[in-house]
Amino acid sequence: MRIIRLFFLVFIFSSCKNEPKKIVDAIISKNEIVTEIQKPELNIIKTKNKAKEAFEFCKARKMNTDFCILIDMSLHSGVNRFVVWDFKQNKISKKYLVGHGCGTNSWSHDESKENPKFSNEDGSHLSSLGKYKLSGRGYSDWGINVKYLMQGLEETNSNALKRFIVFHSWNLMSDEEVFPNGSPEGWGCPTISNNAMREIDPMIQRFQKPVLMWIYQ
Repeated sequence: MRIIRLFFLVFIFSSCKNEPKKIVDAIISKNEIVTEIQKPELNIIKTKNKAKEAFEFCKARKMNTDFCILIDMSLHSGVNRFVVWDFKQNKISKKYLVGHGCGTNSWSHDESKENPKFSNEDGSHLSSLGKYKLSGRGYSDWGINVKYLMQGLEETNSNALKRFIVFHSWNLMSDEEVFPNGSPEGWGCPTISNNAMREIDPMIQRFQKPVLMWIYQ
């Protein structure tokens, strides 16, 4: 009888001992997902610092000082990493998904959703990091048929015009975050949803001075 009781107590103790670990593991796993989804919010300090630098850059270059576009490519492509920064209010006014280049991966898939590569080389099908001046609104075969030329202002993106890298919308882009999935990948252009472009296009047209788009990690 004593042996049976002893076995029962050992079994209970062992179960209780392992159960908290299972709960903790589950919480950690859940928190990892939540943290990933909330990265844009957790990244606000970085965004503010970039916005401050962007404002000084725009003033020096006589570019638009009402707002700029900041794209943080260190974030998962399934979360809103494209933000419109309001210089006047000193805050984010809009947030959207944005696609990047697929490189050697399958076009329109999301193989590099977590760790994209970048290049300034023609034919690489990769996006380029750096500051751009948006200008030259024209017709696009994609999305709502609106595009903006992207003039690369740094060595890392100096071939943007030569590579036909433009800012446009794409029917495949979602209006809502798609994490843990990623956004569709194209040939290097920063692409947003059609509805997002319908909101941003009038903003860009409203001002005569060119708008800054800064793509960074």
